[in-house]
Amino acid sequence: MKPGLLSVIILLSVTERLSLTPALLLRAYSNGVFPMGDEDTGAIRWYAPNPRGILPLDAFHTPQNLQRRVERGEFTVTSDVVFDDVIRACADRTRTWITEPIIRVYSKLHHMGFAHSVEAWKDDELAGGLYGVALGGAFFGESMFYRVSNASKVALVHLVRQLRAGGYTLLDTQYSNSHLEQFGAIEIPREEYEVLLTDALGVDTTWWPEENVTRQDET
Repeated sequence: MKPGLLSVIILLSVTERLSLTPALLLRAYSNGVFPMGDEDTGAIRWYAPNPRGILPLDAFHTPQNLQRRVERGEFTVTSDVVFDDVIRACADRTRTWITEPIIRVYSKLHHMGFAHSVEAWKDDELAGGLYGVALGGAFFGESMFYRVSNASKVALVHLVRQLRAGGYTLLDTQYSNSHLEQFGAIEIPREEYEVLLTDALGVDTTWWPEENVTRQDET
């Protein structure tokens, strides 16, 4: 276990009913811990999965039919244009861990420059997107949504391109599932993840270096 991780988890457990602050959240992320809200009790629960899901940036796979959609430019893709709309769209489901305290603190992180959104637009309407937290060379993906088929997938493809261009080394998906596995997501042991995270936190990066990207010829 990473030095200090156990104490961080204990601290977060003790303070789970206290105010969720940006400083607390950043400390958690830097130790590989992330929160989820419980909409029934209002509590904030903290997680450090083992194994951990990641999407290797150097092995990202774009399915052929999706690649054609990207090449045709079916969606206009932007970043940080409507962060609040994206996180609330991700929360708009029957059951959600993205509770109001979660929304408030991530919105604060966004204004501080740590939380980012990626938006996919269709005919000037928000069609899908995703959001997450960036620290050093690590991007921690939080949630995705779509209103138009394939919109969130196109947002993900552009996210990966931008992370590569910006010098990022780790795309953390927290868990893996069949949806992410089609893009190359894998699960790795906690110890291996901690090494990748420590290395990534020391990397200098640029967020979204390629402006006004609406098309992508290769991934």
